[in-house]
Amino acid sequence: MLRKAIILSIGIQFIILSGCAQNSKPVKDEGNAKPAKEQSSGTRNRLAQASSPYLREHADNPVDWYEWGPEALEKAKRENKPLLVSIGYAACHWCHVMERESFMDSTVARLMNENFVCVKVDREERPDVDQVFMSAAQLLTGSGGWPLNAFALPDGRPFYAGTYFPKDQWVRVLQQLAAAYKTQHQQVVQQAEAITKGIQGQEVVALAPGSSKNFTKAAYSGIYANWKSSIDFKKGGFSRAPKFPLPVGWEFVLQNYYLTGNKEALAAVMTTLDAMAKGGIYDQIGGGFARYSTDADWFAPHFEKMLYDNGQLVSLYAHAYKVTKNPLYAEVIRETLAFIQREMTSPEGGFYASLNADSEGEEGKFYVWTQEEMQQALEEKPARLVGDYFQVKKAGNWERGENILHRESTKEAFAKSNGLTADQWDKLLSNAREKLLKERGKRTRPSTDDKVLTSWNALMLKGYIDAYLALGDEAYLQTALQNARFLEKNMVRKDGRLWRNYKDGKPSIDAFLDDYALLAEAYIHLYQATLDVQWLTRARGITDYAVAHFRDAKSGLFFYTSGLTGGLVVRKMELTDNVMPASNSVMANVLYRLGEYYDHPPYIQMSQAMLHHVAGEVSTGGPYYANWANLMGMMAYGPFEIAVMGKEAVAKSHQMQRYYLPTALFMGGKEENLPLLESKGVEEGTLIYVCRNKTCKMPVKEVQAAMQQLLP
Repeated sequence: MLRKAIILSIGIQFIILSGCAQNSKPVKDEGNAKPAKEQSSGTRNRLAQASSPYLREHADNPVDWYEWGPEALEKAKRENKPLLVSIGYAACHWCHVMERESFMDSTVARLMNENFVCVKVDREERPDVDQVFMSAAQLLTGSGGWPLNAFALPDGRPFYAGTYFPKDQWVRVLQQLAAAYKTQHQQVVQQAEAITKGIQGQEVVALAPGSSKNFTKAAYSGIYANWKSSIDFKKGGFSRAPKFPLPVGWEFVLQNYYLTGNKEALAAVMTTLDAMAKGGIYDQIGGGFARYSTDADWFAPHFEKMLYDNGQLVSLYAHAYKVTKNPLYAEVIRETLAFIQREMTSPEGGFYASLNADSEGEEGKFYVWTQEEMQQALEEKPARLVGDYFQVKKAGNWERGENILHRESTKEAFAKSNGLTADQWDKLLSNAREKLLKERGKRTRPSTDDKVLTSWNALMLKGYIDAYLALGDEAYLQTALQNARFLEKNMVRKDGRLWRNYKDGKPSIDAFLDDYALLAEAYIHLYQATLDVQWLTRARGITDYAVAHFRDAKSGLFFYTSGLTGGLVVRKMELTDNVMPASNSVMANVLYRLGEYYDHPPYIQMSQAMLHHVAGEVSTGGPYYANWANLMGMMAYGPFEIAVMGKEAVAKSHQMQRYYLPTALFMGGKEENLPLLESKGVEEGTLIYVCRNKTCKMPVKEVQAAMQQLLP
C-alpha cells in the first residue's frame, strides 16, 4: 500500500488570507484575456538564449528571469532573496494571459525583481521541477494547475504556491510575501519545513507484504466492475467536466473486452471514440485532437493540440479499428497523421511538442468559423450542406457569434437525409474540407512549440506503428523508422544515457524516467512490426541503464530522476497514470515484456514486485492506474508468444497483427538470440509457432490456422 498524499495543517497563521486565485484556473473572462503586450524597452533578458520556445516567449518581459539552475540558486543565497518560480508551457492559455497582464507590466516586474529571484520553467522540459512545486501547491490548496507560481527559500524549499493570479491579486501576493520574508522570516522557514516534509512524505512507499506473483483473473475482472460507475455510457468518457480523453484508460477497457468478452466494455470504448470523433475536441477540418473539452459533451475544446494526446489517440483508434473495422476510426487515424505530418514534423524526422490554443490574442480563433466565412469559402450548395453537417448557425454556436465545427450524425445518415448517395456526399465533403483547410491556412496560425521531447516522440512513434499495423499503409512504417533513426542519432548517447530535448540542432537536458520507459516501449513495438532485432536490443539497453540509475533498491520502484537535482527537495516517483501513462507503469510493462522475450526471470520479478506494491490502488484507482491494470491483465491471463519463422515471416506477422491481440508478443524472422526461437529455423516456406508459458503448439503455415490456436 502506498502512503496517501497528505494535506498539511500548518500550525501558523499564514499571511495570505484571501483573494488569491490559487485553487483552479478561472472561468474565461474576455475582459482580461486580451490585453496587448506592453512594449518593452527593447532589451531582452537572458531567456532569449533558452532552448525552450516557451521560455523564449518571455525574453522581452521586463522581469529579470533566470532558468532553473545553479545561477539562480546562488544569486538567491547570495542576496538572501526568496525564489519566485513560475511554471507553464507554450500551449497554456492562462499562462499567456498572466504574462500579458503581469509579466509585461514594468511596475509589476519591478516589484518582482526587487524582492525575488525570478525563475521561469517550461514544465515540459523540466517536469522534475514542476512535480516538486506542484506537490507544494496541492498540499497547500488541494489542487493545482498552470500557470503554477511558487515561492521558495533560496535553497529551494517551497513555502507558498498557487496557480493563476489576476494582476491586482498578484501584486498583493508579491507585496505580502516579500514583507513576510523580511518581517516574519522564522514563520516562513517553518512553513517551508512543513511543506518540504509533506512533499518528502509523499515519496515514502509502504512495501506491500506477501507474494508478488499472484495476480488472478478474478482480481483483474473486478477492476472494470469498480470503474463502471464513473463511465459516461451515453456521451462517452468519464462522467465529469471538463472531459479529458485519457487514452490509457480506454486501452484498459478495450483490453478487458478482449480478455473477458465483456461487451459492455467494448460499447463504452466505442461510444467514447465515436463521440470524440464527432465532437469539437476533434479538428473536423484539419484532423487531430485538442487537449480536452471544457464541457461534458466533447463540444468546446481547450484548443491547444499536444503531441502526446495525438500519439496515444492514434494508437487507441488503431486498436479499436482492429476490433470493429469501423471506417470512422480509420478516417480519424489518417486525418490525425496527416495533421502530424503537415504541422508537427521537423525536416529531420522529429515531432514537435504542441500547437498553441491562442492566435491573435484569442483562444481558438484559428479554428472557429462564422456562417458568412463558410459561405464565402464554398459555393452555395456545399456551404449549406457542410454548414448543416458541422452544426454551423448564423448566430454561432459558441462565443463571439462563431461556430465550433462538430457533427451529430454519421456520414451515411446525413447523406441519406439529404438525398445523396454515400459516395456523392463523401466526394462533396472531401472537396469542401480541402477548400476550408486552404482558406483557414490564410489566417494567423497558432504558434508551434517546436522543441522535440524524447518521451512524447516515443508515443507518436508508437502511434505510427499501430496505425501501420491496423491499416497496412507502408508510409506509416517509414515515418516511424525515420523518427526512430532521428531519436537514435540525436537523443541516445554512447554510454546509454538519453537526452530529454532537442532544439536548434542540439539537445541540452538529461532525460527523465518517462523518456527511458516510453522509448524502450516504442522500440519493442518497432521490433514487433519489423522483426528487426536491433530495436529489441536497443530497448533492452535503455532499460538496463534505467535499472542501474533510476531504480530504488528498497522498493523496487523507479525514481523520476537519475539523481537528486540541485535545489529540488526530493526525488519524485511517478506512479499514477494520467493524460500520459506513469513512467513507473510503463517501465513495469517494459520489464515484463523484455523478461518474456529474453526468458530473463529477473526482469519479470522486478515487474511483478512493482505491480504488487500498487495492486491495492489498481483495484480502486480507476483510470489513474489503468496502465498498471493492463499489466495485471497480461500477468493474469499470460502472454502469447508468437514466433513466425521463414521467408514470409514479416508479411505473415503483419497479417496476424491486423487483429487485436494485446497480450501477444511477436518475434521471429531469423534465428536470433532469443531463447524461444532456438531450434525453430525453417529451410523452406514459413512456419508460425503459437506458444504460451514457453510451450508451443504444433507449427502451422497459415495465419488463420494460427489464429485458431489463439482461441481459448
